[in-house]
Amino acid sequence: MRRHCLKNSDWSQRVGIMKTKFNQVGSGRVFPKSAAMICLAIAPVMFVSALPILAVEPVMVKMQACMTGAEIQRALDDLPDSGGKVVLPAGRIEVHQPIILSRDNQTLEGAGAATILYLADNANCPVIILGEPLDYPSQTIRHLKVAGFFIDGNRAHQERERWQLQGEGTEIRNNGVTVQNVSDSTIENVTCARCRSGGLVTTRDVRRLTVCGLDAFDNQFDGLACYQTEDCVFTGLYLHDNPGAGISLDLGFNDNVISNAVLSANDLGVFMRSSRGNQFCDVSIHNSRHFGVFMAHAETQTPRGWEPVPRTECAQNSFTNLAASDCGSAAFRVNNITCTNNVVIRPRFDGNAQGGLSLAQPDLVAVQ
Repeated sequence: MRRHCLKNSDWSQRVGIMKTKFNQVGSGRVFPKSAAMICLAIAPVMFVSALPILAVEPVMVKMQACMTGAEIQRALDDLPDSGGKVVLPAGRIEVHQPIILSRDNQTLEGAGAATILYLADNANCPVIILGEPLDYPSQTIRHLKVAGFFIDGNRAHQERERWQLQGEGTEIRNNGVTVQNVSDSTIENVTCARCRSGGLVTTRDVRRLTVCGLDAFDNQFDGLACYQTEDCVFTGLYLHDNPGAGISLDLGFNDNVISNAVLSANDLGVFMRSSRGNQFCDVSIHNSRHFGVFMAHAETQTPRGWEPVPRTECAQNSFTNLAASDCGSAAFRVNNITCTNNVVIRPRFDGNAQGGLSLAQPDLVAVQ
């Protein structure tokens, strides 16, 4: 599948240049001694500010073949406070502990699918973590980049889904890539396969992340899962043959864009709860074992029975050029009447076992 990355200049940082103007002093005017001293003090400052400022190239560390995961981590940890890039060559690298990018301006770059990060037997950990490796990180990490890897989670030889059995890390799942409390960052051209939990998972206050070129298959649950994620772009996705969903969205997935995606032979194409204001463009779903798209709200047990949890419905989402074919249930299921103001534009639904739209009550979805 050919992948196309989107450029979004609206999210790039703009740096303003402040210019200070000094008033000229007339030669025929007499100033007191104190004013003369001030002028003498300013003059050197004006001279220094006129000197050209040389750009400092970011630090780049090229790793040699046959390095270990621990050596990659040391290289990342040894980058200066200003950040830098660690570059890995082609080859198979065995990982026993997660590779963690937890400081601003860090980049980890491989040679594409030829750079394989292979999770060792019984390592029971994520392969890559972007952000602080804590259950409840308090610091937002910015300007990270991961690009050019094939991640093999070796799930047949992992014992559990959670990273740690006790202490920090018990809430972190053993995904291919875990992203938490990260902003203004990029993941490009990464494959996540055979992971014990999900392929790529964003959670806990992720903002302005761009994911371009993600291939995720044969993971224990979902290819891509996103929670507490806002203002992000996911494009060029090939999510297939996962026992769970191709895409799973929950717990506050708001105002994001998902585009140019193929979701094939998953249990569900897209599972959605607690998701608002998202745009789906050119998403193709086929051969789901059940629904193409499944929308619902969360429920909780009360003395009156099961009731919806407030603000966990799916609302104000749009689907443009959505295609769903040959699914085992309906192409598009809205399971709860709280899910309103969703729009499907130019859909193509063919050969699904339970038809196109399946709605908890009529008119929950506007078709244009």
